[in-house]
Amino acid sequence: MTPQGHPSDSLIAFHRQLAQGEIGLTTVAYAAVAPHGRTFAEQMVMSHQTAGSLERLCEAVHQEGAKVSLQIGHCGGFTKDPIHRESGGPLGPSLGLNRYGLFNGLGKIREMTERDIEHTVQQFAHAAALASSIGFDAIEVHLGHGYLLSQFLSPALNRRTDSYGGNLSNRLRFPLRVLREIRKSISPKTALLVKMNLRDEIKGGLELEEAIQIVQALEGSHEGAPLADAVILSGGLVSHSPFYLFRGKRPLQSMVAVEKDRRQKWALRLFGRLVIKEYPFQPLYFLPLAEQVRRATRLPLVLLGGVLDKAHIFQAMAAGFDFVAIGRALIENPSLVRDYQQGHKSRSPCNHCNECVAEMDREGVRCVLPHHLKAEGTQAPARRALDLQ
Repeated sequence: MTPQGHPSDSLIAFHRQLAQGEIGLTTVAYAAVAPHGRTFAEQMVMSHQTAGSLERLCEAVHQEGAKVSLQIGHCGGFTKDPIHRESGGPLGPSLGLNRYGLFNGLGKIREMTERDIEHTVQQFAHAAALASSIGFDAIEVHLGHGYLLSQFLSPALNRRTDSYGGNLSNRLRFPLRVLREIRKSISPKTALLVKMNLRDEIKGGLELEEAIQIVQALEGSHEGAPLADAVILSGGLVSHSPFYLFRGKRPLQSMVAVEKDRRQKWALRLFGRLVIKEYPFQPLYFLPLAEQVRRATRLPLVLLGGVLDKAHIFQAMAAGFDFVAIGRALIENPSLVRDYQQGHKSRSPCNHCNECVAEMDREGVRCVLPHHLKAEGTQAPARRALDLQ
């Protein structure tokens, strides 16, 4: 990604490399549905300005025989993009504190009006339609990790008293409207994927019982078919519990070193250990929760989290999951799936150090294991930490 948020040649090359490594679907993440939907100023927006480069990316992946998805979302009240200063601060489901933008003068989250909600629904539909038209095989709508639609789903963040707040049916109203409009706007050949939380991992947040009800709502008929083609099961809020998603080590020292904003750097140095909790790594760490969802729905489900071993893939399939998502292990080796298929490897050497999180703000997404530091051509294009989520 370029500093202006445009897809770069290196981003295209990276996704081509993943396709060459025999993955089935590679996901370009994260694209905001509008300029005011960015978490930071350099983030990509799905627009006519970025469409040409993204179309070339789709063509590159297709030439290698793989499929490609675009993850779209909106930051809501979770942003540090200075564009929000012009409007008096970012919008979210309820009045609240934007911890991410606190040191950028964007600490206040304003409550969205029904007109704001309607406008945002159309922004999602327009972005999805454009992505579908230029060749993306799937659109992944982000309902997790504390972005706007996740904020509406979370009882800890959504304190509205109108028809968009309160019980789960009301909190789900906005996300379902978004998904229905996207369904109508994209090609019938374009799959609609939903990424959502199993748990928010904050007090009063979304828990598994309601997550199951959300998946069941997505299974509901839309013109004779389910509203979603598959659901990707994840967890955590970037603003409150980011390493609930990543698991493993917490690279605070490196995160402090790469932070460019002086105030953010001091905040990380002084309070990082207090506010950023470390979660121990376990293989397939979302599996116990995800299995409960599997028993409650017929929708295709995607399992992610801690997939390092070839045996993990077969374990997930045996548990009834239709797809497996791999993140950090593919940063370490984009050809990992091909190596598994050809018997060259049975396990990724990724040690969940999470230094790749800090590297995103240094030189770009890359693995820091020693053999990668010496190799050429293994560095992926620069993306921020949020983009892997």
